[in-house]
Amino acid sequence: MSLEKPVQPRTSAKRVLSDLGPVYAANGLVSFIFSASGPVAIILTMGTRGGLDQTQLASWLFGAFFFNSLLTIAFCALYRKPLVFFWTIPGTVLVGAALAHLTFAEVIGAYLVTGLLMLALGLSGWVRRAMNLVPMPIVMAMVAGVFLQFGLDLVFSLRDGFAIAAPMCVAFIVLSAVGRLGRWLPPLIGALVTGIAAIAITGGLETMSTGQGLVLPTLARPEWSIAALLELVVPLAITVIVVQNGQGIAILRAVRHDPPVNAITTACGAMSLVAATVGTVSTCLTGPVNAIISSSGEHHRQYTAGIVVGVLGIGFGLGASWFTGLMLAMPPAFIAALAGLAILKVLHGALATAFSGSVGLGALITFLVTLADVPVFNLGAPFWGLVFGCAISWILERDAYRQALRESRTGN
Repeated sequence: MSLEKPVQPRTSAKRVLSDLGPVYAANGLVSFIFSASGPVAIILTMGTRGGLDQTQLASWLFGAFFFNSLLTIAFCALYRKPLVFFWTIPGTVLVGAALAHLTFAEVIGAYLVTGLLMLALGLSGWVRRAMNLVPMPIVMAMVAGVFLQFGLDLVFSLRDGFAIAAPMCVAFIVLSAVGRLGRWLPPLIGALVTGIAAIAITGGLETMSTGQGLVLPTLARPEWSIAALLELVVPLAITVIVVQNGQGIAILRAVRHDPPVNAITTACGAMSLVAATVGTVSTCLTGPVNAIISSSGEHHRQYTAGIVVGVLGIGFGLGASWFTGLMLAMPPAFIAALAGLAILKVLHGALATAFSGSVGLGALITFLVTLADVPVFNLGAPFWGLVFGCAISWILERDAYRQALRESRTGN
């Protein structure tokens, strides 16, 4: 299998400006604000837990936005489809847990090997085989296990910072319940605005360290650790290829786009290698953002919304030092509530997929082992969750396990 060819004739700047309109600009803006709120809070939460300083976090955000936005603009123009790339959120959570017992340099080494693996899979055309090695319910049970803490932190934020977290949750619920309002102001963005207003009223903003002007990314030196490679490479590749890219591809196909699967995987691998040099987790095709920008307007013009996201993302990446300082100055309850609300639907979907299938016992074992977060032989719990979940399901649910693998291959 070869890489999918770009559309012809090539997309010119004149065509982009002609196809761009208010609907696509608005969709791009909303999508960018979504990406720059909850998902950024997840990076800051996991990074600070892992002991990273503000300079390292700013460099991570620079790579996540600047490099991936360049890739987004290129793919939207080459294929004239809404193809937005950012970073793997499940992978970020996995890395945050791994930083409790691995150095950041060892994690960078795992990023690089993961990028090489995805690049090889994309160029070889073996992506579909790689996506079907583990039944989807067991993969999603692992995702649910690592995401559950965000849901718990959302509850704890109501206990520890009620004056800030409660209005955010109310705004999110109201905008989600009233469809007309939610279309005008997406729930997560409404929660973000409400939280900022609550902070202004309560005076909860801490002293802000903004850094110096445009961000100066820190070049990350990798260290090679067998434990880090075994713990992170396969789970990271799974979160990109199966979970994130799989979700994004399914969303685009549902709205009659035909995303270039092999080219996407190859690009994720190549850009992951570039982004790793500044400490950024692996690149992926985003699901929620592509869902937003492909939700309205004329089908053949939706790619322009992706270009808008890319242009705004470049600006955010260049100002990552300032944005990182601003976010870190926010009260912990604000970050916890925003990250929890951002992950809520993903957590619900992961739990539903994990426990609605026929390999429920294997999914349960995966979920419990991952949730326990007990490393064995210096390998993190998510890795062992997949190992034990697949093993138990193969032994005790053999027919169901085989059927789940067939379903993963056929997409049913």
